[in-house]
Amino acid sequence: MSQPVIEVINLTKRYHDATAVDQVSFRIEADKIYGLLGRNGAGKTSIMQMITSQLFATSGEIRVFGESPYENLNVIERICFIKEGQKYSDLFTVQDVMIVASKVYANWDQAYAEQLIGLFRLPSKRLVKRLSRGMLSSVGIVVGLASRAPLTIFDEPYLGLDAVAREMFYDLLIEDYTEHPRTIILSTHLIDEVSRLLEHIIVIDDGRILLDTDTDELRGRTHNVIGHQSAVESFIQGRDVIHQEALGSTISAMVMGGSETSIKREAEQAGLETAPVSLQQLIVQLTKNRKVGNR
Repeated sequence: MSQPVIEVINLTKRYHDATAVDQVSFRIEADKIYGLLGRNGAGKTSIMQMITSQLFATSGEIRVFGESPYENLNVIERICFIKEGQKYSDLFTVQDVMIVASKVYANWDQAYAEQLIGLFRLPSKRLVKRLSRGMLSSVGIVVGLASRAPLTIFDEPYLGLDAVAREMFYDLLIEDYTEHPRTIILSTHLIDEVSRLLEHIIVIDDGRILLDTDTDELRGRTHNVIGHQSAVESFIQGRDVIHQEALGSTISAMVMGGSETSIKREAEQAGLETAPVSLQQLIVQLTKNRKVGNR
């Protein structure tokens, strides 16, 4: 097995009496798009800050590109971390931000940055502090994409952007990732919008991992089963049920486990219908119920 880009082992972060991250372990492989998902306050930002050496762990181990990231220029210069509310000097224009970024990131593509500035309609000579929230998010997106950093992390990168601009970001991300593969982590609450991009998801809740799996595998083993109450209740006996909802005499049950083919066949034999489960539906129910352990 090749060396992971990130390896986290028994990572814990405590703030006084509160535990933000609790004995978390996972691996991030090269050249894949990951989703780090979960509710606000779940521990996602603390994890990203520790990976990028902006925060010290209470205990546990982090290896990035095989090395500790703390005070390690060899690691830090290969990471681009675009976070919510990114801060820049009050004296910086958009153009100044790009000049600094070009000196920080070894793989910086100036021509691509200029193309993105045009696509997002950014006024390159305007002071960053004078930008709207959406424009400020666009600046971060331009830096994140044009950096072509081997590890690029976007933490809620599109606050203030309208639906058209967000969709443009997603299209640009997948297009540039295809041409220039690298490891990308997206942390977001807009799960359905980014679900088509994600190859692997890690779901965090209350500082712990609820789910760590390839997205296609998850889609293949999670289903809504719908039908008469008695038939559904009989069908779900002994299965991993994430959520169920009554609609009169009909019940819809969200079930995890088994292949898509086998579930559909068994449901059909029982006189039941099946329907796909969106990634957002699944994660909402998981973080509400916490029925599924670390997988």
